[in-house]
Amino acid sequence: MEARTSLIKVSSPLVADTSAAINLIATGSAPDILRALPVKLVAVDTVPGELELGRVRGRADADRFQELVAAGFLEVVQLGDTGAQYFERLVVGVAAETLDDGEAATIAYALEQNGTALIDERKATRLCGSRFPGLRLCSTVDILLHLEVIRQLGAETLAGAVFNALIHARMGVTPEHLEDIVRLIGTERAATCPRLPRAARMHRTIGTDETGSTRG
Repeated sequence: MEARTSLIKVSSPLVADTSAAINLIATGSAPDILRALPVKLVAVDTVPGELELGRVRGRADADRFQELVAAGFLEVVQLGDTGAQYFERLVVGVAAETLDDGEAATIAYALEQNGTALIDERKATRLCGSRFPGLRLCSTVDILLHLEVIRQLGAETLAGAVFNALIHARMGVTPEHLEDIVRLIGTERAATCPRLPRAARMHRTIGTDETGSTRG
């Protein structure tokens, strides 16, 4: 399959925040996905700490994360002095213009290292666009639709991985990726994914009205 992704020209390191780590783990195929990526994936040391909080809700993401680290698929890093300054700017201020520690540290490290921030939260994406327009951003879906991931996993395995992330985590899908994702997982599975828009779950062709005529 051909897919649209913003991860074609990505700068290393690729820095994952907590939500992205959870989404990748939920695929059930994280080692294969990370093996296929042509860039290095890292996470700032605030991320494993946030994953540990999930234990009280019975989640094992922290254990799966450490397995990826131990296997060499993921590296835990720390902010330097420059990153710490960016971090402070992102966590101090009014709530509408600040982020939680994991997102802030992810963005700060990507800025410090001239890398790419892997974030899925809309607020963090919005703030980056207004405050750091030169920072490269991508989402978990961008990773899953990377051409090398598609090639090495194959459509069937990848479809299962994407479906798992939609059902077992909170992976969102932006409008520009929606058609590719529904085509990949199929309309029957799309209908069971509450994270997808209603039109996609109702087996409608994206961009059409109920009669099948193109809107516009």
